[in-house]
Amino acid sequence: MRDRYSQLMEAVFTERRRLSRRGMLTGSLKLAGGGALALTTAGVPMLPGFGVASAQMEFESDVDVLNYALTLEHLEYAFYRDGLEQFTDADFGESPFNRPISEFLIDIRDHEQAHVETLTQVINDLGGEPVMEAEYNFGTTDAASFLATAQALENTGVSAYDGAAQFLENPDLLTAAGTIVAVEARHAAYLNLLNGVIPFPAPFETPLTPAEVLEIAGPFIVTNPVAEATPTA
Repeated sequence: MRDRYSQLMEAVFTERRRLSRRGMLTGSLKLAGGGALALTTAGVPMLPGFGVASAQMEFESDVDVLNYALTLEHLEYAFYRDGLEQFTDADFGESPFNRPISEFLIDIRDHEQAHVETLTQVINDLGGEPVMEAEYNFGTTDAASFLATAQALENTGVSAYDGAAQFLENPDLLTAAGTIVAVEARHAAYLNLLNGVIPFPAPFETPLTPAEVLEIAGPFIVTNPVAEATPTA
């Protein structure tokens, strides 16, 4: 099982190195009419809540970008919320900071929950429909596989925010997204350290497009969420 997650992490970092070499905003990414982002996703799982019928993802508004972020935050929160119930403090052991690793993981879980709640509220405030949580299968069977998967999700989340933030039109939302991605980066650095990877491997982060994020996160999604129904009078 450990080999499986070692391969997962190698795939993550190999993809990031590949993207660094060829640059962003090439290949399948193009601007559609009106400045919207159209992303073909042939062979890639669709992002829940976006363009399922048309096999395209479009960031047509700030709400679309926020729902993309919320989809990822739902996934991360569910991973910690449900996964931590499988293990004891002893399974994870002590961290390098004289505190049980499990306590830090609980902190991360609570951060992800706060991100879900905040993004949901902002989307509602903007008159949008927040995407709901999906059903997931992370396949973790021991503490080592849990930590390796956590590392993959957090590193991917950072790159996902970096890739999507450019499409936010409201500067206040861009600032708010920056406060979230900074915390996600701290999570990623801590989990890198626990898994024996350099916490800060490069001077610049590599943004990922939605399709590239889904190549990593999509296999964990069992059922697609839908937008939360707006109550009718």
